[in-house]
Amino acid sequence: MIYEMRVYTSMPGRREAVLSRFREHTMRIFPRHGIEVVGFWTPEIGSGTQCELVYLCVYDDIAARQRAWESFRRDPEWIAVRQETEKEGQIVAEVDVKILKPTDFSPIK
Repeated sequence: MIYEMRVYTSMPGRREAVLSRFREHTMRIFPRHGIEVVGFWTPEIGSGTQCELVYLCVYDDIAARQRAWESFRRDPEWIAVRQETEKEGQIVAEVDVKILKPTDFSPIK
């Protein structure tokens, strides 16, 4: 198994729009493409607390992750949702992606 940590930095004042898009649309679309979300978090302490959304996904391997995201990005519903939710301007300023491999002593494998 591999894990993917994604940190979305919203445009100033737009984090609620990012949260809403995930809550109302993206989470419904992800399963069709094999994107399994482990959890979502908003930072409470530290830098980026007002602008960040952090989430973790799990995949069988890197190839499964690649297929899932390629499929998701081509999904007509996702394309329409993205256009609709950004009609008043961009809501995501940056996405930082890290692929995480559990250590041999990690409780999560």
